Amino acid sequence: MPLSEHEQRMLEQMERALYAEDPKFATALEGNGLRTYTRRRVYQAVAGFLVGIALLMAGMVAQQIWVSVVGFLVMLGCAVLAVTGWRKAPKPGERAPAGGAPQARRQARAKRSMMDRIEERWQRRRDEQGGR
Repeated sequence: MPLSEHEQRMLEQMERALYAEDPKFATALEGNGLRTYTRRRVYQAVAGFLVGIALLMAGMVAQQIWVSVVGFLVMLGCAVLAVTGWRKAPKPGERAPAGGAPQARRQARAKRSMMDRIEERWQRRRDEQGGR
């Protein structure tokens, strides 16, 4: 739920007061935490992926199928973590979303089923072709 204008003004006043009172603390809280967390998560996933490759190769050399399967599963899991972490990471200079309207639109779009989206596209094409 997005903040009202009054709430946004109050939040900005509180932020200004915090900066005036303790600028070092305010700078530490600014928003680099999410970017640092996601970057660290991606690096850990890459390291885990390399461990998975090592397990896969070790299983093949030792002719132990289960070790190779575990290595593959580790690789797969780490690849998923890296990709999801990379997508969620805010761009440099960009603040993390504060629960505003774009996030609400994104969630509403995600809740729609694939068939609803296909049906909507089909209807739009029919309307465009019928209007010519």
